[in-house]
Amino acid sequence: METKQHEIPAQFQVENLTDQSTYLVNGELKPWNGKVTEVYSSIHSVNAKGEYAPTLLGSIPYMTEETALEALDAASNAYSKGQGVWPTMKVSDRVACMEKFVSQMKLKRGEVVKLLMWEVGKNLTDSEKEFDRTVDYIYDTIEDYKQLDRDSAKFEKNDGVYAHIRRGPLGVVLCLGPYNYPLNETFALLIPALIMGNTAVFKPAKYGVLLISPLLEAFRNSFPSGVVNIIYGRGREVATPIMQTGKVDVLALIGNSKSAIALQDQHPHKNRLRLVLGLEAKNPAIVLPDADLDLTIDECIAGALSFNGQRCTALKVLYVHEDIIEEFNERFARRVDQLKFGNPWDEGVKLTPLPEPGKPAYIKELIDDATANGASIINEKGGETTENYIFPAVLYPVNKQMRVYHEEQFGPVVPILSFKEIDEPLDDMAESNYGQQVSLFGKDIQTIAPLIDTLVNLVCRVNLNSSCQRGPDVYPFTGRKDSAVSTLSVYDALRSFSIRTFVASKDNAYNNEILNALLESKASNFVSTDYIL
Repeated sequence: METKQHEIPAQFQVENLTDQSTYLVNGELKPWNGKVTEVYSSIHSVNAKGEYAPTLLGSIPYMTEETALEALDAASNAYSKGQGVWPTMKVSDRVACMEKFVSQMKLKRGEVVKLLMWEVGKNLTDSEKEFDRTVDYIYDTIEDYKQLDRDSAKFEKNDGVYAHIRRGPLGVVLCLGPYNYPLNETFALLIPALIMGNTAVFKPAKYGVLLISPLLEAFRNSFPSGVVNIIYGRGREVATPIMQTGKVDVLALIGNSKSAIALQDQHPHKNRLRLVLGLEAKNPAIVLPDADLDLTIDECIAGALSFNGQRCTALKVLYVHEDIIEEFNERFARRVDQLKFGNPWDEGVKLTPLPEPGKPAYIKELIDDATANGASIINEKGGETTENYIFPAVLYPVNKQMRVYHEEQFGPVVPILSFKEIDEPLDDMAESNYGQQVSLFGKDIQTIAPLIDTLVNLVCRVNLNSSCQRGPDVYPFTGRKDSAVSTLSVYDALRSFSIRTFVASKDNAYNNEILNALLESKASNFVSTDYIL
């Protein structure tokens, strides 16, 4: 679809390019005078030459090993073997820094939302939701951190030994976020890592990189030098040399397991490397014969095709009981064809341009492979392709010889299988490399009850009559097998980026006098029973 300038609402037009000419290292926004990479939106428009082409949004630094190691040294020096200002700071002071950051971040909402639409093609409503949800996540993390500190503001005694137990930071974190939620999921790693006292090197995702630009000054203004360092460039040229130094204590990554494994392999001391990973999934829906089809189809449409299926929590394969497969397929395919395709700011739009230039061709490969192996495209528009989009194809019947059965498509194609016995989808899930979530549709409790008891041992979240999702952010977000390492949520992430550490003291007059003096003097930021309001 051709996008004419006058058709774009004024507040969303690209009037000035975002040329990111600085990078944040050691508390300074340093000028970048080297090679740059131009950033294009897959949303096509008519450019200054009158050509219909991808829209130029700006540029970012093309950094190299030298700059990456400069950022790593800044983070390492800020941590300073646990002696730095940030890891030894009072909890209340770290909270104040984070509150300062989020207050400045909120002022940039319009800029970030606009760039979310242009960079990754997320519609206006979802872009606004991503920003607001991220702000809420930061506030919730602050409150949970305060409660964590309150619960630790005490001494306990066992077998004649007093212990003052708190959670301490792990060290230097390399943070790499995904393009599909380049703000929310990245900050779900970065924010808890920082507030627990770690220092970080952060590289934005390949797509959704410019939207960090409006926040650089807030990072610089809010945290001590070297606590947050933001770099740009290709992962293999900046993340690889960082890992090879062995100075990274935590790899925090949301993305693909191949990338995570490749980076782990670069670290010379793997036993020292902590991992916080959110990886791929192949979440199934299981539709039982007594399912409410109106509800089920609504949820399966949302689960499979929200943000074009570009979510790790998307429904990526649908198992439908053979007794209802014909009706389900007919109604589901018709509903898919009714979904509106357009630009992110268009009212009521559900399907938007794909940010990855090669994704339509990849999805076409999956479709062609499936049809060559016996599947049909059962919706009329399925597979229709433009420069930056391929319309969702609903494929049936899918079998295990097809690539779309095995590969995480992460895009607009919906494979459907029918089943007769429930052991069929259960066996497939047990054999799968993934184990994040499942959606279970039905109502007979005698059928559902034993299914739930099995499914909770195959995945980490069973969604009853609803699509798979990450939120609410207070709930655990993790997975089995190749889908995740560690757990993310407001509560769990603070623990994933920290370790229990404590001061122990035998109960005798000599030690007790010292402990009392420590508490009264408030000389130690760790040994404290102060209650944060």
